[in-house]
Amino acid sequence: MVTASASADYLPLANAPVLWILALSVMGVVVVQSLIYMRAVRRNAASADMSQAEVTAAFRAGGVAAIGPSLAVVLVAIALLPLFGTPPVIVRVGLIGSAATEVASASIAAGTMDANLGDATFTRGVFIVALMAMSLSGAGWMLSALILTPIFKRSSHKLEKINPAFMSLVPGAALLAAFAALTFREIPKSPTHVIAIAVSAVTMAICLAAAHILRQTWLKEWGLGISVLAGLVAAYFAHYAGLGMPDA
Repeated sequence: MVTASASADYLPLANAPVLWILALSVMGVVVVQSLIYMRAVRRNAASADMSQAEVTAAFRAGGVAAIGPSLAVVLVAIALLPLFGTPPVIVRVGLIGSAATEVASASIAAGTMDANLGDATFTRGVFIVALMAMSLSGAGWMLSALILTPIFKRSSHKLEKINPAFMSLVPGAALLAAFAALTFREIPKSPTHVIAIAVSAVTMAICLAAAHILRQTWLKEWGLGISVLAGLVAAYFAHYAGLGMPDA
């Protein structure tokens, strides 16, 4: 056991069959949950005054809107595969979706054992500790959602009775605040970040205006994906034009 823990060849352990089974089981649960939710939405659409056509359009819009963020997660996951192995990356990044949080958890855990990610000090023993830290970090998120969601649900029902109009604004305000927080955090990094944000914002505004003027609802559904792609293209050219982050 000591010899195994001291070995730097941890990737066979990271890609062990038991981890593959656990990773695929977790992602299978996610797929089943998604199908259950989609079925429930279709069955209860009438109670929300939604037609099946509107439900289909909502699903399509959500799928298109997920393309950009999903591509970002996939690219980060590919970069992390040589470091953590496929099954841990599938579960941690694929389920939680925050590569920065997962890498930070693993780095802190490795640091407690005087090791660094990716070098010879990252042994099997360090990998096990890092994987446990990543798992505990993700479990905290999930437990928080499990505990707090029913509490917020009861609170929202009480607020709906007091002021229904207020509760109709809360979801939109929360979503706007979340995206604004993520956006403003990127602005100070470099001119490339500013250009990417500006181009994405202008592209989204054009898509929404065109959808309204031309009466093309598909532009609303594809607007986020188009704006993300435009921002990526602008960032690419801005970076190679010398507007990237300054050298350390």
